[in-house]
Amino acid sequence: TEIAEPTTEIYDPETFDPKTGIGGLVARVRVKLFEALDEELAAFDITAAQYVILVNLATGVDSASGLCKGVSYDPGAMTRMIDRLERKGLVRRVRSPEDRRVVNLALTEEGRAVYPKLVASAAAVTNRSLRGFTKAEAQQLERLLQRMLAND
Repeated sequence: TEIAEPTTEIYDPETFDPKTGIGGLVARVRVKLFEALDEELAAFDITAAQYVILVNLATGVDSASGLCKGVSYDPGAMTRMIDRLERKGLVRRVRSPEDRRVVNLALTEEGRAVYPKLVASAAAVTNRSLRGFTKAEAQQLERLLQRMLAND
């Protein structure tokens, strides 16, 4: 397939509709995915927002500040979220042996055990949202969204 010549101006500010533009659509898709994920994860007593934290911890982020950057939460909200996950026995705070002022985060044994089930639930939600898409279309959508993310 031929890729069109990249352009800097896709939308005309005079006719741009924030609800039907890409940003509005992506925001609405995110809301729908989070609502469906909240329902799906309720059986595990986990919210979609907590799931995102667990994904980041499972994939290498190990600090509250790193989580804040990755998910755009303010430090106070992140602390409360980590507190809840710690009370649920899924996350633990670990003082750095090199610098006692540094507190790292890690999944507990229970957190690591439940994580694959949470991922399976997220995959089910995503698959339902992609009903009517071919695998190639879903992969194309992923590539296009990755290109948008790379434009920062």
